[in-house]
Amino acid sequence: MNRKSTKPRAGDYIAIKSYKHDGSLHRTWRDTMVLKNSDDEFIGCNDHTLVIEDDGRRWVTREPAIVYFRKDYWFNVVTMIRRGGVSNYCNLASPYVLDEEALKYIDYDLDVKVYPNGDRKLLDVDEYERFSQQWHYPEDTKQIIQSSVLTLTDWIDQGEGPFSDEFINIWYSRYLELVHRNNRR
Repeated sequence: MNRKSTKPRAGDYIAIKSYKHDGSLHRTWRDTMVLKNSDDEFIGCNDHTLVIEDDGRRWVTREPAIVYFRKDYWFNVVTMIRRGGVSNYCNLASPYVLDEEALKYIDYDLDVKVYPNGDRKLLDVDEYERFSQQWHYPEDTKQIIQSSVLTLTDWIDQGEGPFSDEFINIWYSRYLELVHRNNRR
């Protein structure tokens, strides 16, 4: 009987690794619970997860966060569920790949932060400009990133996907169910 490699399923844990354009490792999240893993979409949850920075610093996330990735978009969204409300941290990044080691993507420096009151802010513009010049981001990559900022803004304005209360409620409830199921084993 042939054994195919199995892709991570709901309830499994994987690592997430972000890289910079030059191929250097930027950050690793050690254990992310898989909530959904389809051909074009990945949804997971981090909760008190060990994060390792490229310089070796280590820290642990403070609250549950739903992570959302799509293979056809140049951004991913981390939705932090806090007592004061939900906030989103959106990374402008390459579409992800998932292999035996981890879910991986290239971080392109620009970020959009969405606060619990709905205000948002474009972050790290200086860092994006610096690395864009240092690593010679291709023109088409820069255009895709700029276009992705507009798509992301549209999603925020429309309450689409991870910017929807319903989305967060569904996936956080699913996370709690899976944690409960895993603890009963």
